[in-house]
Amino acid sequence: MSGRRKRSPEEQADIQQDLPPLPPARTEEEAEKRACGIAMDKAVELMRNGKASSQIITFFLKLGSQKEQAELRKINKEIEVLESKKQAFESAKDQDKRFQEVMRAMAEYSGKDSEWEVVDDEADYG
Repeated sequence: MSGRRKRSPEEQADIQQDLPPLPPARTEEEAEKRACGIAMDKAVELMRNGKASSQIITFFLKLGSQKEQAELRKINKEIEVLESKKQAFESAKDQDKRFQEVMRAMAEYSGKDSEWEVVDDEADYG
């Protein structure tokens, strides 16, 4: 066993008050992570003290359930598919632009008036 004794909630509060304030979050994501971390610490403290509400307990039960984990995996896969579609769309857009540039260059090389103009298709691609 370790020689450390468990701190009372009052001692924990005193320690937390003595900590220097955190610098402002640089992004919304960072602020959200901090808030979630604080909420998680408080929820764990309430559960350990036997003072957690049924909503807190239910939240953690759902978080750990297999169904919830499967749903999270599904959502992550859907995100990957959407990102792949976005990359394919961007690639097709770039390929079309390069094709038009090549056709214009070939027309100029053959001495013809340039029938192929590079058209700004941004309106077509949204």
